Amino acid sequence: MNFFEELEWRGMLHDATPGTKEALESGAVTAYIGFDPTAKSLTIGNYVQIMLLTLFQRSGHNPIVLMGGATGRIGDPSGKDKERQLKSFDELDNNLAKQVEQMKKFLDFGGDNPAKIVNNHDFYKEMNVLHFLRDVGKTLTVNYMMSKDSVKNRLETGLSFTEFSYQLLQAYDFQCLYEKFNCTMQMGGSDQWGNITSGTEFIRRNTDGKAYAATTPLLTKSDGKKFGKSEEGNIWMDPDMTSPYKFYQFWINADDTDIPKFTRYFTLHTKEEIEAREAEFADDPRMLKKLLSEELTKRVHSVEAYESVLQVSEILFNKKASNEYLKGLSIEALETISSEVAGFEINKADLQSGINIVDLLCEKTDILSSKGETKRAIKNNAISVNKIKVTSDEMMVNSDNLIKDGYIMIENGKKNKYILKLK
Repeated sequence: MNFFEELEWRGMLHDATPGTKEALESGAVTAYIGFDPTAKSLTIGNYVQIMLLTLFQRSGHNPIVLMGGATGRIGDPSGKDKERQLKSFDELDNNLAKQVEQMKKFLDFGGDNPAKIVNNHDFYKEMNVLHFLRDVGKTLTVNYMMSKDSVKNRLETGLSFTEFSYQLLQAYDFQCLYEKFNCTMQMGGSDQWGNITSGTEFIRRNTDGKAYAATTPLLTKSDGKKFGKSEEGNIWMDPDMTSPYKFYQFWINADDTDIPKFTRYFTLHTKEEIEAREAEFADDPRMLKKLLSEELTKRVHSVEAYESVLQVSEILFNKKASNEYLKGLSIEALETISSEVAGFEINKADLQSGINIVDLLCEKTDILSSKGETKRAIKNNAISVNKIKVTSDEMMVNSDNLIKDGYIMIENGKKNKYILKLK
């Protein structure tokens, strides 16, 4: 595929330096994107740039992931309205190690055009401050650096020399990669344009070389809010931080108008396949969301995680889900359900002797507020235990009701679901 044309049809090209298109069409190019390890997981906001590297590699080019072991210790002022809180070196190193493992899932590190992971700490660990000031700091004037939006936008609120120097480090990173790996191109989000073009200037001034830049638009949702967040916060790519179920639901709950844009940013299907799919389901945006959700959940997590998500969705949303289906769920699926609905802990000793259903619902838990309310709910066929309707207020709940020796599902009506977990 032609990488430049691929970005254009996907709406993923915001800006590029002159000659970038021609350079990409002249043969295999090496390009990089930097990632600072400010958290112990990448987010789906980061995944925009991972997709950029993925498409770049699938077009026959050579991608480099530059992990910011050094720049992460400084803090990038781009897109920020105040100074970052600096993290400890140990935390940054641990974050970096975890992000590297995540990166390995998405790019091909073998084959004819293998991806590389480089840590920019290697460029600076033997450098002293005088070396930095003489060989790096002399390259750009303060006036040049002040002209960049990442600096100008912070002049009123304040910018430390630490963050001001970030531009120099990112520019020098590009020069090091150019010299070590013949990396002639840097990519990133549009908020990185100033830092990236500083790098092309470093290469021009210090090596007499020619380098290129390309950026993607900053992806936002139709309501103008930042992409990659839900009401609860960031959507992480680590299943321990955002469950596969929540990850899947983020895409399912996306605004219908966002799906064409999200699909172009994140699918690995071709232009022809996507346009055919959109024509087929023009009147059914829910199906387009399900297809994108499936593709991304499988790729970011796993096929098994996707199947578990479907199991959870079946239990939570399908009124016809049965007791047999519930008992067949995996521990992972039951844990996911317990994280998505209200839950209570119950003592093993209580279950061994048995708990009356009325006492369970209004005394051992606060699912209902009184015995009278509980008895009325049972009489109205509103209460289910493990998908089986409760027909008598004398029913005893005991260890025989445990699913996978640890869970009981209680339902009060169609929408109110609870998981009881054995202590």
